[in-house]
Amino acid sequence: MKIRHFSKNKALPLQIVLVVPFVIQIFAAVSLVGYLSFKNGQRAVNDLAEQLIDRTSNVVDEHLKSYLAVPQTLNQINADAIRNGILDVRAGAAGLKHRETVGKYFWDQMQVYNLTYIGIGLTTGEGVGVARYDHKTITIDDWTSKPPNNVYTYATDHRGNRTHLNTRWNWKNSEQSWYTQPIAAGKPIWTKILVENFPTGPYIAASASRPIYDSQNRLLGMIACDIHLLKLGDFLRSLDISQSGRVFLLERDGTLIATSGTEKPFNLINQKIKRLRAIDSADPIIKKVARHLQNFNGFESIREDADFKLELEGKRYFVDVLPWRDEYGLDWLLVLSVPENEFMAQINANTQTAIALCFAALIVASVMGVFTSHWIVRPILRLNRASKAMASGNLDQTVETSPIQELNTLSNSFNYMAQQLHESFTALEKSKEELEDRVEERTTELKNALDELQRTQSQIIQTEKMSSLGQLVAGVAHEINNPVNFIHGNLGHLQECTQDLLAFVQLYHQHNPNPAPEIQIAAENMDLEFLQEDLPKILSSMKVGTDRIREIVLSLRNFSRMDEAEFKSVDIHEGIDSTLMILQHRLKAKSEQPEIQVIKDYGNLPPVECYAGQLNQVFMNILVNAIDALEGNHGEGSHQQSEDNPSKIIIRTSTVNSTWVKVAIADNGVGISQELQQRIFDPFFTTKPIGKGTGMGMSISYQIITEKHGGKLECFSTLGKGTEFIIQIPVRRKAHL
Repeated sequence: MKIRHFSKNKALPLQIVLVVPFVIQIFAAVSLVGYLSFKNGQRAVNDLAEQLIDRTSNVVDEHLKSYLAVPQTLNQINADAIRNGILDVRAGAAGLKHRETVGKYFWDQMQVYNLTYIGIGLTTGEGVGVARYDHKTITIDDWTSKPPNNVYTYATDHRGNRTHLNTRWNWKNSEQSWYTQPIAAGKPIWTKILVENFPTGPYIAASASRPIYDSQNRLLGMIACDIHLLKLGDFLRSLDISQSGRVFLLERDGTLIATSGTEKPFNLINQKIKRLRAIDSADPIIKKVARHLQNFNGFESIREDADFKLELEGKRYFVDVLPWRDEYGLDWLLVLSVPENEFMAQINANTQTAIALCFAALIVASVMGVFTSHWIVRPILRLNRASKAMASGNLDQTVETSPIQELNTLSNSFNYMAQQLHESFTALEKSKEELEDRVEERTTELKNALDELQRTQSQIIQTEKMSSLGQLVAGVAHEINNPVNFIHGNLGHLQECTQDLLAFVQLYHQHNPNPAPEIQIAAENMDLEFLQEDLPKILSSMKVGTDRIREIVLSLRNFSRMDEAEFKSVDIHEGIDSTLMILQHRLKAKSEQPEIQVIKDYGNLPPVECYAGQLNQVFMNILVNAIDALEGNHGEGSHQQSEDNPSKIIIRTSTVNSTWVKVAIADNGVGISQELQQRIFDPFFTTKPIGKGTGMGMSISYQIITEKHGGKLECFSTLGKGTEFIIQIPVRRKAHL
């Protein structure tokens, strides 16, 4: 087999063929897209400008409608309240009767609405108003009909109560257009824009006013709500139109109302406010647009929406003029101007971006061509190196697959050959390793099986012991129960007969106080008086003894549960009490240790479906461990229980929820260390001395609770303080097993 070596000159055309098409295609596509984008952008400028102006006009129009409708609506509400007597503004001999109530009423409304002033002026010359002259602090104006200094301005607290007098000044309703215009019109109107320079700052506001009447349609005066026009300027500045664009409002005489620029619609000359005309504005855009409108036909002649282009400072502007009116007499002009270069700047930027993309595409195409050539050659070089390595004896060789179909087929064939050789040489070694692994696995399995068998055997033995013990206990209880019941049942009859005999002897003694000498001697020998007194006590003691034997027998039967079905609903408290009865002899005080107190804190538990005998076995194991722990308190090296800390076992029962119950058994013994707690449920593990425990009690208890009942058994302990076992089992078995 001959291997041909191709020269580098023969490899160059492949790279050129791969690179040049990329360069030509990308350059042509980007150039064409850039040219068409530039042309389409120029045509779209007009449409985009119109859309922006229309959108801005709609936003301003909606804001003006909503903002300027508030004072007229509030005036209507207040006028209706006055007409219907809800708000009493009648004047009495001392003037306005309820001026503080009216002021508080307007103060509450000022908290809700974004207004500058709410007030009334009466035909008597009096009035009350609430103002926000500095846009923040609310004050109350209260004036009488007799100047001078008849207006009292009060500061207010956070509830609208007047706190102190700020200032006094002159006012006369009949001399103010704020009062006279709505009275003369006899209907709701907008009065002439108010301009004042207060100590708190300039005050320029539009006032919505209307006359007010009582229920007999008699004129009482007028009511007004003011809005500060500077707030309109704040709104216009918030519009995202453009950096050099302008939006402004004009009155029909050309006076500025509000602008989107930083300029205010007034000048302050010698501490007096003078309204600013648009043609005198310091803003060159507003000034030139206003002069163009004035020179065109005048502001009064604009009755419909007008669009035009205007050359300002070497820039072309799109201008839109829109008349704005409402039903209460407002007649303003809304003017919007947007520079054309705001839109052309983006188009020019797109053109530059297209040119930059062309150069970037050329570079990327060249890099991709070089990368593609290396991408094709690299798999061939890898295959060559792998072949040389196999020839030198290294059979562990594989070649990565390639996205190119022909090279991928060749790589797969090479990999298959290498795999077959490698499998042939390593088959024996793998067989040996697998055999060793199998032997080790089987050894481990046998060891685990032996351990499991040992645990199972111990559990079976323990279970059989408990079963045999239960049968023995049940049998003994049954055998004892019959004679005890016989004795207990006859004791009542015996007591009645004895009482009858004693009553007969007493009756005989009453009727025959001097019996025969033989009877007197017999009575003295048997101590008849003592016998009459002691015999009822003996019978009563026998009855107490038989009652105690019956309780013990019943506890033994309940603990063994040999007379019941294997699985049924039982009262857990009954099983606990039976277990405690059996262990009563270990709980009593002995010479070497005091009594162990048992505190039962039983909750209201429903009947629980369980293996009653096995559950009693769990209670027995836990209680025996607790008793052993408390008895250990009195051994050598253990802490001693004092009178303040007697030996105690506390048993608490409760419901976790509607489907689970909990039993907690706690002692105040020596406790268990954290290391031993982790092994407490392991088979054959015990903390007791050799010969006193098998280590299977807690393991079997854990198995009974978790496997047989689907519950939980947990141990919590602190050295020197005691141990607590918590049992949780479901009320119904089907829901959890």
